Amino acid sequence: MSNEEITYKKAGVDTHKGQEFIQKIKQNVHSTHNPRVLGGLGGFSAAYDVSFLKNFKEPVLLSGTDGVGTKLELARVLNIHDTIGIDLVAMCVNDLLVNGAEPMYFLDYIACGKLDVEKMNSIVSGIVKGCKSCGMALVGGETAEHPGIMKEDEYDLAGFAVGAVEKSEIIDGKNITDGDIIIGLESSGPHSNGFSLLRKLYLKNGRELPNDNSQIDFIKNYLFKPTRIYVESILKLLRKVEVKGMVHITGGGFTENIPRVLNKNFNANIILENIPDNYIFSKISKDHKISLNEMYSTFNMGIGYIVITSKDKANNVIEDLNLNHETATIIGEIKSGNGVVNLI
Repeated sequence: MSNEEITYKKAGVDTHKGQEFIQKIKQNVHSTHNPRVLGGLGGFSAAYDVSFLKNFKEPVLLSGTDGVGTKLELARVLNIHDTIGIDLVAMCVNDLLVNGAEPMYFLDYIACGKLDVEKMNSIVSGIVKGCKSCGMALVGGETAEHPGIMKEDEYDLAGFAVGAVEKSEIIDGKNITDGDIIIGLESSGPHSNGFSLLRKLYLKNGRELPNDNSQIDFIKNYLFKPTRIYVESILKLLRKVEVKGMVHITGGGFTENIPRVLNKNFNANIILENIPDNYIFSKISKDHKISLNEMYSTFNMGIGYIVITSKDKANNVIEDLNLNHETATIIGEIKSGNGVVNLI
């Protein structure tokens, strides 16, 4: 029997490196803080002053959690880790935004096979950038090493976001009716959904980059683009124009996400010729002969977010969104039906 001392570090967990990581990210994380954030990193919990909610008549807190799915595999094979944190923030805050919430604070969870300080620092820099883009404070998180369970170069992410909205101003789709207009906002690409299929289509064995440099460029410059965060433009819109419903187009594409805000007595008719041409999804469809229904039930098809409003306000919505650097287009209409999406 060996007399060698068994330590936590020899078992695969380096707590000293963990402390080095915390020190490295402190200044960057603190750059997202505002006076509502109490304390700093390193405590057992994060504190956020919500006394400002006294200005609300009936404040409601909304919360959400999400990850970025198997897009992480593209980050690994490309060895690019400074934008995946933007995806993480976007997936959480765009969901909060659907109900009209203004984001307040964010926490992250990173699990890895082995703590690589530089890689983890890159990931957190993306999270910080995402938080700053929507005025949200990164108040804390957890980084856990899982030796023997995850490979050394593997990691997984989860995010947790909290926002606030006036109860009377919650947007839930209950007022959507026949004749309302569906407006689509341009996405930056596939965002963080459909990557189990995309990996099968564009990576060798779903795990390795192809030999074709043009395909690698497509993966890096188009498929891997970070998810667009719509918070700033949508919150500005909500202060000016009445919106009846909103949809974040995530996993399940059009066919699963739009019905989540529809009364069962109405359908969403998507006019295909109104969907702007999109190089990414045209290429995917052409390269692999994927059916139209499969495309629209898997991907966002170049539309990452949807706003539903009355016909008389549609032009105002589009004008305001375009002024706030969104590309917005009428892509359909609400009609009487049974709560489904029709591609027409």
